[in-house]
Parts: sequence; structure tokens; C-alpha cells
Amino acid sequence: MPMYSDKVMEHFRNPRNVGEIDSPDGTGNVGNPVCGDQMTFYIKVDEDGIIRDVKYKTFGCGAAIAVSSMVSELALGKHIDEALKLTKKQVAEELGGLPPNKMHCSNLGTAALARAINDYKKKHGMPYEEIEDPEEEEHGH
Repeated sequence: MPMYSDKVMEHFRNPRNVGEIDSPDGTGNVGNPVCGDQMTFYIKVDEDGIIRDVKYKTFGCGAAIAVSSMVSELALGKHIDEALKLTKKQVAEELGGLPPNKMHCSNLGTAALARAINDYKKKHGMPYEEIEDPEEEEHGH
């Protein structure tokens, strides 16, 4: 079993913002067929483009759950364009590091959030970039 930081374990044991949002402003789904991790992010955005609520449902390993929790915390209160810039490296660093074979989990979290933001942008006629499926890198399940 990989060694996780205390922060990863804390977010795994006490994940923040779990659940669904009724009538979300944006929904983003991403899955990794190799390891089976699935994440769906739901966002509520105010008229100024600030993410006021973030919820998610994650099916996956402890790292995937911790990543979802951290991504939701990092996105909350940010402008959608700022939240789009979150990187897997930032998420992993905020969690105190992830084992190399779990880095793909942070990729999934940022991709699911980005897809939710793009869904919001699409619905509001704003320009957006399609988010590719995260690479099938370092999957250690």
C-alpha cells in the first residue's frame, strides 16, 4: 500500500463537499477505465463568475477521494477562470504529495472540475476549450 501524507489521509477520512447540487450551473464527469476511478463535479456560479458551491461524487481509491476533496476546497470562492488554472501538481502539493502511481488521480480531479466549468461556459455562450481525457499515466491500482 502506498504511503500517504497526513493531509491525504485527513481528506480521505473526512472528505469535504461530498454530494450533488440540485440544478447545478455546471457538471463535469471524468473516468479512468484502467483503474476504474470516476469523478463527477457539480458547481454553482454567481453572476460575477465566482464558484459559490462545489460538490462531487467520486468512486475510486483513497487518493481519488482526497484529490476530489482538495480540488473542491481549492475551487470554492475562486473565479471560474482562476479555478480552470488549477494543476495536478498544485493539488498534489496541497495534499502534501501523492505517491507517483497515484498522480493520475490529481489529473482526474482537475479535469472533472474543468469540465464542470466548461459546461457552465457552454450554457452561457462563453468561449471554452474542450478538456481531453487525462492521460493514462502511472495508474497503480
